[in-house]
Order: sequence, then structure tokens, then C-alpha cells
Amino acid sequence: MESAMTTLGAVAGMPFLALVDFAALPDNYIAAEYFLRGEAVAQGKPAAFVTRLVIIRPAAGADFNGTVLVEWLNVSGGTDAPADWNYLHREIVRGGYAYVGVSAQQAGVELGASGLPGALPLKAADPERYKSLHHPGDAWAYDIFSQAGRAVPMLLGGLIPHRVLAIGESQSAGFLTTYVNAIDPVAPIFDGFLLHSRFRGAAPLDGAYLISVQALGAGRAIDPVPIREDARVPVLMFITETDLMMPVVGYRPARQRDTGRIRTWEVAGTAHADTYTLRGGAIDTGRATATQLASIFAPLDTLFGQTMPKSINAAPQHHYVLQAALDALDRWVRTGTPPPATPKLAINEVLELDSGGNAIGGIRTPWVDVPIATYSGIGQPGDGFAVLFGSTVMFDAAILATLYPGGRDAYLAQFGDALDHAIEGGVMLAADRDESLAMAAVMFDRQLSAR
Repeated sequence: MESAMTTLGAVAGMPFLALVDFAALPDNYIAAEYFLRGEAVAQGKPAAFVTRLVIIRPAAGADFNGTVLVEWLNVSGGTDAPADWNYLHREIVRGGYAYVGVSAQQAGVELGASGLPGALPLKAADPERYKSLHHPGDAWAYDIFSQAGRAVPMLLGGLIPHRVLAIGESQSAGFLTTYVNAIDPVAPIFDGFLLHSRFRGAAPLDGAYLISVQALGAGRAIDPVPIREDARVPVLMFITETDLMMPVVGYRPARQRDTGRIRTWEVAGTAHADTYTLRGGAIDTGRATATQLASIFAPLDTLFGQTMPKSINAAPQHHYVLQAALDALDRWVRTGTPPPATPKLAINEVLELDSGGNAIGGIRTPWVDVPIATYSGIGQPGDGFAVLFGSTVMFDAAILATLYPGGRDAYLAQFGDALDHAIEGGVMLAADRDESLAMAAVMFDRQLSAR
């Protein structure tokens, strides 16, 4: 199949993609892999490339909602990681979306500069399968991503796409920030953008993103880059406490007003990464029990071989609110009606905290309004990725008794009220209500029994 100078070829067998259990896909979804071959252009210079696309889609048109999500796969760990698939997979298959993961950056294909033990780029993970891949460098990543977006209609086995949304987390969101500001005005391919956990800066057009953030080590602040106010299509930014407040690179100085095309969701109690990042994909299959789901959020004080001073962030709201953000963006693109404006996290040099140590302001969920712990996105000391995983301090039995003198029933009643408020406000989905409440009961009981 050909599109302009680009050629697509299907690849037999299952792809290599970190964090994805293809066997856990529901029966009405199928996965496939294509190699995308062509010539990309960066700043006037052409270069040949061969990269890969992973497609996860409904098998039948009756199960397809018409929206395709194209993820700029994240390479910060030295491997192709579908960070947004990991957080959003439940809503993707529940809502009938099609998904395309794009190996847009060189490190995911063949370099593998990694801070994570065992992380491998494609050509090292499966040399035989991926030996034909070639990436000329991240300056060409923008055009490679554009060509992947243009190829979407040929990837769906006859399904007809009506909307194509670009999504990406962390470093990928930094590249998509530049894409929105500089590429989208001249290459109008995508109908909306979900920028998940971006920092204040943006990837340069020459692609040297990791070089640009080395100022973090040197203590030189990164220049803030807002989204252009005349954005062509809807842009929804999802910002955690970590993203907002991280030294040198934190999003705070890039904050901007909502417009007819821009919304920012700042979510209380969330970290850039958390226990769901590490455990969610394997456990949260859509068939897990409340006890199994609660195990995702059990305290964890080890991270990639190091012992942390506190448990990393174990708050459940990150993926639930992100699922609502996807639903809101899709509806915004379909109907033209933006999601309601949401409050910003309260800052007075540092995050303002309530008496339980949880952030004030921002998007509220029952895990911070009816808490059993302090959930923070502020990083901990340690090597590598420690700064991204926040912290959790569980309340002891005495604090729980003070907060909820009526015990478990009182806690669950308050939790349910706060949950309904979040759903009514559009920052959580009604489809997640029952499991959230059931999981809250398990987590409360577990905490009491541990004391």
C-alpha cells in the first residue's frame, strides 16, 4: 500500500511493545504491526526511514466509535513504551477506539540510551524481526509522525476513521507541543491533541530534546513554551503535581488561560508516574476483581532496584481522570463543545496543602477529598526516575478514626458523594463508578488491617 512517498507493509506475528499484554485484549479487538517506509523531511533535508506502527483496533465496524488515537511512543526509558496506552487501555477498548502506536524517535528503534535496566530498542529486542528498520534521527521524527497519521485509513482493515487524535506522554508530549505549535499549522492531519504530563519546555525542531533538558543538571531553567493561542484544533493538557512543580523544568511558568481551543487539567494528588505505571497494564484487564485492582495501589517503596524514603505515589485517580480527559477531548472534537474549565492547583511558591497534606485546588477526586493517605507528586531523592514518582504516606488508624468516626460505612458514604461529584463535573466517567467504590472499600479495609 502506498501513500505519496510512503509504503506500508504488514508484518506477521505479534509485535514487541513494552507494557502491552496482547493476550489480554478482548475478543472483539485485534492487534497488528506494519512497517512504514519512506522519506521524511526535516528543515528542508530529506532522509530515508523505515519505522513501525502497532495497531490495536476493533475487529468489526459495529464496535468502532470512529476515533483513532495515534500515540507518539515514549522512549525515555530506552525502549518503545506506550505510556498512554498503559493508562488509557481500559477506556480505549471499552469506548470502541482504534489505537496506533508510532515508533517516532530514534532511541526506540535503534539507540536505546536507557536509564532502565533491561530496556531495549526494537533492533536489540528482536534483531531478526526489526533488522530492516532505520531511523535517521529525531529531527525527522515530526514528519515520520505526520506520515503515520496520514496512513491511518490504510491501517484499519476497512474501518472508516472519522477523527484522528494525537496523544503522547512526558517526552512525547514535549515533541507534540512543538508539533502543535510549528507542524500542525502546515500539516493539518490530526483533529485534536492530548498532551499528557508535559513540562514547561518543548522539543526543538532539530529533535535534540534530551540535550535541551540537560539544563536540569546544570541548574539552568528551561524556557517556558505555551501552546499557541490560535491552535487549529482542540488541545487538552493533563498536568500532574510533578509536572507542575518539578525544579527547573516544571510546567508552572508555561501556564496559560483556557481558550476556545485549549484546556488544561491540573490534577490534585497525581505524580508523573506511579504504581499504576508499573502494575496497571498487567492487572487492570477489565476483568480484575476489586481486590486485584486494589493491589495495583498497594504501597511500594522500591523503584528500579533502589529503596525510596517513602512509598511512591499510589493514588488511583491518575488513570481515571485521564480516561475522562480522553472522553472529553473526543466529544469536543465531535461536537465542538469544549469541556468545562477546571480550577488550577493552588500555589504560593509551593503547592498549598490541606491539613492532611494533600494539594488544594485542581481537579478533585475522592482520593484527595475523602483521603486515607497523603498523595503527592513532589519527587523524592534518589537516582534516575525517582524524581518522577511522587510519594504516598498512609494515614494510621488514629487519623482514620478521627476523619471517619462512623468507620467504614461513613468513609464509603463520603467517598461515594465525592465520586458522584467528580462524575457530574466530567472529570471521571460513570463507567468507573462501581469499581472505584468497590476498590475504595478494599483499600480502606486493607489499611485498617495493616495497623
